Amino acid sequence: MRIVCVFYDGVVPQTEADEYVEIRNYGAAAVNLAGWSLKDVADGTPTFAFPSSVLQPSQSVRVYTNQVQAEWGGFSFGSGNAIWNNSTPDRAGMFNAQGVPVSEKSYPPGC
Repeated sequence: MRIVCVFYDGVVPQTEADEYVEIRNYGAAAVNLAGWSLKDVADGTPTFAFPSSVLQPSQSVRVYTNQVQAEWGGFSFGSGNAIWNNSTPDRAGMFNAQGVPVSEKSYPPGC
């Protein structure tokens, strides 16, 4: 499991609801994301807690700021405000169900 990229400069005015973090399963086995989390580690918040969802090998999902894109897993922080700072890069962090960090990514470049 690894964060592939952070699309930090959305095109939706004000809220940048279309920002996202893309995560990919680079392993050989399916992973149930139940209990896993994604957060802005530079600011310490917000945190997105994954529901039970299986990510197959070589499959990717995205967690959007405030959009639900079913073709990318349907995950969203549900934030009415932009999460990823455009001028001073944040760091996105992925944590397993035990809270252990498994991947971090900053930007630029974005996606």
